[in-house]
Amino acid sequence: MPVAPDTTVPAPDRERIRATAPESPIRSVLSTQGVPVLGALIVVAAIAVLFVDMFGTPRNVNFLVLSIAAIAMIALPMTLIVITGEIDLSVASTLALTSATLGLLWESGTPLETAIPIALLLGLALGAFNGFLVTVCGLPSLAVTIGTMALYRGLAYVLLGDRAVASYPQDWVSGVRQPFLGVQGLPWIAVAVLVMALLFAVLLHVTAFGRSLYDIGHNAEAARFTGVSVKWTKFWLFTLSGVVASGAGVFWTLQYGTSRADTAMGLELQVVAAVLLGGVSIFGGVGSVLGVMSGVLLLGVIRNALQLFGIGSDVLQIVTGSILIASVVTPNIVARVRSRRTSEVPTGTVPGDRPLNGEKS
Repeated sequence: MPVAPDTTVPAPDRERIRATAPESPIRSVLSTQGVPVLGALIVVAAIAVLFVDMFGTPRNVNFLVLSIAAIAMIALPMTLIVITGEIDLSVASTLALTSATLGLLWESGTPLETAIPIALLLGLALGAFNGFLVTVCGLPSLAVTIGTMALYRGLAYVLLGDRAVASYPQDWVSGVRQPFLGVQGLPWIAVAVLVMALLFAVLLHVTAFGRSLYDIGHNAEAARFTGVSVKWTKFWLFTLSGVVASGAGVFWTLQYGTSRADTAMGLELQVVAAVLLGGVSIFGGVGSVLGVMSGVLLLGVIRNALQLFGIGSDVLQIVTGSILIASVVTPNIVARVRSRRTSEVPTGTVPGDRPLNGEKS
């Protein structure tokens, strides 16, 4: 339950909290962080269409969309978590454990109609466990999710070991790859991810709950004084992340028609890279759904184009890691440059304005 606003908080703190929240949904969605990434995506995609053979074909577009669908799904709740100043590195392991559980249930004779809801409930429990450790126990999310990343992956190996389950019904396996309304290059999962992105955009940029996430990211203590239940908010965000990662695990399993304990290794790196590339600050308080979805697509386009050039997976990992580092370093460099320019303004003056306090110019 949200706590009542504390009127004892100093007025400057209350004003600062109001100032840091997005002023309007439009301004929040079209943030200065998201628009440049969208522009870069358009430029890179245009270059790929012009200079990379087969890139613009419906078959390759279909492959591209399927390859980034799970990343896009997981990146949406990750965006909300990072905006609050936290992180979840256990998402790929949650996906793998969900896939292993689904495989074990199917092998035991459980129909997929029953096995899939059980797998989603598992994801909810895994996410809630992360949230419990972070909010109730007060542990840092980085340490917690590094630990559960290893724990959940280890449990997946306990369930399946080194073997694979690949006996899923062909109609389920082929069904997840079917084009939406017969449009080639547009699998139905793309429409599902688009609907999810719109829902998350409304949640983040329109609702009071979404605005509270920015408040938490800027200053959790001050947000608490304004009536935000910080612990419960973070708990439900981690729970949501677990459910969505589990849903991505179901999709991943049916897309490839197999369950393995080592599936989606390193996927968390791609998710975090896409989120940070999309303009979400690793320190919290900044970010937009438009920027993150643009980041997911930009990373996907770059990786797909390099694959068409015959670049190996090792080089692709280097590219992803380099983009991740650049996504963290670049905003800090820009912030330092702006800070230096601000510090060069003479004391007692406002740039472009007359001297203050009666001082002579």
